[in-house]
Amino acid sequence: MSIKDWPEGDRPREKLLQRGAEALSDAELLAIFLRTGIVGKSAVDLARDLLNEFGSLRELIAADRRQFCRGKGLGEAKYVLLQAVLEIGRRYLEEEVKRLDQLTSPSQTRDYLRARMRGYRSEVFACLFLDNRHRVIEYEELFRGTIDGASVHPREVVRRSIHHNAAAVIFAHNHPSGVAEPSVSDEAITRKLQEALSLVDVRVLDHIIVGDSSSTSLAERGVL
Repeated sequence: MSIKDWPEGDRPREKLLQRGAEALSDAELLAIFLRTGIVGKSAVDLARDLLNEFGSLRELIAADRRQFCRGKGLGEAKYVLLQAVLEIGRRYLEEEVKRLDQLTSPSQTRDYLRARMRGYRSEVFACLFLDNRHRVIEYEELFRGTIDGASVHPREVVRRSIHHNAAAVIFAHNHPSGVAEPSVSDEAITRKLQEALSLVDVRVLDHIIVGDSSSTSLAERGVL
């Protein structure tokens, strides 16, 4: 049966308009993105098949170009569209954070950083550079790979802090495993960076570990 033959309240587009995007399942949201199905399958059926094929919506979104384009009903045009939509979302979040008078809420910070970083397949270390009123100056991703003392260079963090004339910083990095529990090396590099930045009077406010559905603040854990 075609989606057009479904009751109006069950059709993904109409359901979104009536109840909001948060009322839709992953398959229904993906069906709206796909727009059409394939022979013998509605867009929702195709979306369910894709979620089963990739394992989850997260894995589909994080797939590289070659993996994504191998999916049924997908291709380069859909890949380009998805990347554009994701980047629009990231830029919107960045503008929203920069508009805040002060970044004082840990939940605001975590929500922003989780939206930016949770889809990465490798570890990424980023800094939020803040002025003396804790307003965001810039977000920068500085290092990629395993986050430890060998891959995160305090000299570069200090250099970028001075470049932005930052008064404070918030560190963040993601755990591709999806688990936001900090490791011993996470705590060690945080203290090492804090010591380096104290020499140029830049305060470290927090280090956020980003997982799939949660995040952990090292400041709240008492590390800072």
